Amino acid sequence: MLRHLLKLIWQRKSRNLMLSLEILLAFVLVFALAAFAARYVQLQQLPTGFAYRDQWMVQIRTAKPLVNDAAVYDQLQRNLLALPEVEQVAFAALPVYEMSRRTGTFERADGTGPIRLDVQDASDQYGATMDMRVTSGRWFSSADDGADTTPVVIDQLAAERLFPGAAEAPVGQLFSDPSDETNPTRYRVVGMVEAFRSHGEYMAPVPFMLPRFRPGVGKEAVTTIMLKLRPGTPRLFESTLSARIKQLQPDWSLVITPLSEARASMLGLQLVPLKIGAVIAAFLLVMVAFGLFGVLWQNTTQRIPELGLRRALGATSASIYRQIVAEQFLLSSSAMLVGLVLLVQLPLTGVMGETLNWPVFWAAAALSAGVIYLLSLLSSLYPGWRAAQLSPVQALHYE
Repeated sequence: MLRHLLKLIWQRKSRNLMLSLEILLAFVLVFALAAFAARYVQLQQLPTGFAYRDQWMVQIRTAKPLVNDAAVYDQLQRNLLALPEVEQVAFAALPVYEMSRRTGTFERADGTGPIRLDVQDASDQYGATMDMRVTSGRWFSSADDGADTTPVVIDQLAAERLFPGAAEAPVGQLFSDPSDETNPTRYRVVGMVEAFRSHGEYMAPVPFMLPRFRPGVGKEAVTTIMLKLRPGTPRLFESTLSARIKQLQPDWSLVITPLSEARASMLGLQLVPLKIGAVIAAFLLVMVAFGLFGVLWQNTTQRIPELGLRRALGATSASIYRQIVAEQFLLSSSAMLVGLVLLVQLPLTGVMGETLNWPVFWAAAALSAGVIYLLSLLSSLYPGWRAAQLSPVQALHYE
């Protein structure tokens, strides 16, 4: 039966060419959207490296650059910890769940590189405030005072880039920032976390390092206060928090945001491209479905004499119906096979990097194949039924 159907398809190859091209176009279109969605699902399942439910952040806005004054940070920390709702206070250079990003280029101890890393300067309490889990080593602390290198915590991906072959035991390893040729900054790894994705669940994993920020040491001040609050702290606490900071620094402007709200806002922003793509793809799929239906209807109409002859020779309506649907499925399979041969070049060549890794590719291929088979089935139902209802007399009259 299969051999016979393949022979029939091959004999009408010129007529089936347009139908195959329609299916191939639809498959590539659905694959693109499915790969997008599969990558989002994959990213959502990866750890971000920090908690957000009881964490708030305060961004400081000043007319003049903030001075790195140890007394100011110490006063802030003591006064905020005095509030009963506050469990932990930390300082950082950049907020999380925002598009802010800082990167740097670094070298290994043997001078090889460069290795590009994302950087987040953070104080000693940052790990505890953000509920970050250190998988190897420890978080930096006052025990690192007086060290001849800057202590740093890195994530697993940064360890793999910086120390190939020793990524499982990076603690104690050295690397440097060569931007200052006369006095390059040297870093010593004191701990490793599983991951740190500052933009949230839909951020692609990037190698990340968190160097220690010491209030009063160095020229650059940090302008983000991170707070860990007691569970159930209401949103009304914002006024108390703002009043306490304003009491200490009346010239500051403050942007206070619970991380749960910042996360929801960021997720909505990151999903915009997927939503736009879904709307465009849905519109194009409807157009393709109408095209498939039209081409299949035309093909079936042209085969009325052939189908009538089969009925005259004793073929049942059900067998005619199955033949039309089976031929459509075979055409769909061959078109998708061509599409897969073309698309598999993307992960093989790595042109799209981790965006289209193998799990995403196979998930997108399976999903798009299912959609195309469903589309082909729906498009072939009415032409197949119409052909199955033809009597030999009607077919001869058509001829």
